[in-house]
Amino acid sequence: MTAAAVQDELSGFDDLRRIVAEGGALILTGAGCSTASGIPDYRGPNGAFTRGHQPMTYQQFLRDPEGRRRYWARGHVGWSQFAQARPNRAHRAIAALEERGLVSGVITQNVDGLHQAAGSREVVDLHGRLDRVVCLQCDAVESRDDVHRRLTEANPDLKVDTDTINPDGDVDLDDAILASFTMVNCLECGGDLKPDVVYFGESVPPERVEMAYRWVERARSVVVIGSSLTVYSGRRFVIRAHKDDKAVAIVNNGPTRGDEFASVRIDDDVCDVLEALLT
Repeated sequence: MTAAAVQDELSGFDDLRRIVAEGGALILTGAGCSTASGIPDYRGPNGAFTRGHQPMTYQQFLRDPEGRRRYWARGHVGWSQFAQARPNRAHRAIAALEERGLVSGVITQNVDGLHQAAGSREVVDLHGRLDRVVCLQCDAVESRDDVHRRLTEANPDLKVDTDTINPDGDVDLDDAILASFTMVNCLECGGDLKPDVVYFGESVPPERVEMAYRWVERARSVVVIGSSLTVYSGRRFVIRAHKDDKAVAIVNNGPTRGDEFASVRIDDDVCDVLEALLT
């Protein structure tokens, strides 16, 4: 859809433009902001849940050594494709709106780092970043690329052709491959490694939540882009903005659990809508 068509056809677009034009818009993004970059979501019409994929939980990762092996094998195969994802029109439009002084910052529920890659400077990675790895014993941090290199050296014969990744960056593998996969450990203490992301069942670090709330307080409005707001970790900021009488706008394909708090609701492609705001 062209920018002109978006402006002519979408109910609520003029209100959205007015809210953003006032400045101080805090953007809250979800998986729907990154699907055009080739990273699937969980709950969309073609999301991972519709394919029967069940993500690793924090409790599984901590308590089940074979579960950790399963994640790292799947994640190792999926990382090469995940790391190739590039910012799409939505990420670039948000960065451009920040450059114009209209967007005060971005709170993202995504773990792909694509907002920063597009040029956004003020970003809270609410659920962490998949390109970092942390030791569960000593908290040492290592880049995912370095861990990937070490895993490749430890598993030289692992070759899997797939073009389907899951939202958390892993792929589905046969049990035979999982059983023979060799793990690597922390270079500092030999402890178990975990991607530096918030898993299902894990709490967002409190200092990150506090920073996000401060950003809501200083914002004039909150604009949700590509999130169903099913998870409370993101929805709470919409609830807070509504309680503080700030304008809330939601752009998402399909209903969200925050629709009751929105003064503007647009059900359409997030890339088209955001690009139209730039004209």
